[in-house]
Amino acid sequence: MSITDWPVSERPREKLLQQGAVALSDAELLAIFLRTGVKGKSAVDLARDLLTNFGTLRALLESNQKEFCDAHGLGIAKYAQLQAVLEMGRRHLRSSLQRGDAMESPHQVRAYLSSKLRHKQREVFACLFLDNKHQVINYEELFLGTINAAAVYPREVIARALANNAAAVILAHNHPSGIAEPSTSDQQITDRLVKALDMIDVRVIDHMVIGDQEVVSFAERGLL
Repeated sequence: MSITDWPVSERPREKLLQQGAVALSDAELLAIFLRTGVKGKSAVDLARDLLTNFGTLRALLESNQKEFCDAHGLGIAKYAQLQAVLEMGRRHLRSSLQRGDAMESPHQVRAYLSSKLRHKQREVFACLFLDNKHQVINYEELFLGTINAAAVYPREVIARALANNAAAVILAHNHPSGIAEPSTSDQQITDRLVKALDMIDVRVIDHMVIGDQEVVSFAERGLL
């Protein structure tokens, strides 16, 4: 049965307009993105099949181009469209941070850093550079490591802080294992960076460790 033959209240697009996007299931949201199904399947049926094949909505959204395009009902046009949607989401989070005090928007900071780092297959160390009002100047990924480690050099962080004319920074890195618990080496490099940046009057506001389902804040743990 075509979606147009469904009761209006059960059609994903109409349901979204009436109840808001939060009321929709993963399959219904994906169906709106797909717009059309394939022969013998509605967009919702196709969405359910894709979620079953990929396992989760996140796995589908973070799949590479080949994995995505090889799936039945998808292709390069849909892949390009998806990447545009994801990037718009990241830019919206970034612009929200730039308009307001990062210290007053911890949820947005976590969401933004997670969107940038959670899917990385290797460990990446990044910095959010902030001005004296704690608004975001720039986000930079500074060091790329192996699957479980990144070599972090304080002199490079200092150089980028000076280049960005930053008054403060929020440090961040991901754990490809998915477990966000800070390691002893995480604590050690944080201590080194706090001391190094203090020499140029740049304050380390926080260090966030990005895991699969969790973001751990050094500041909230009392580790700074």
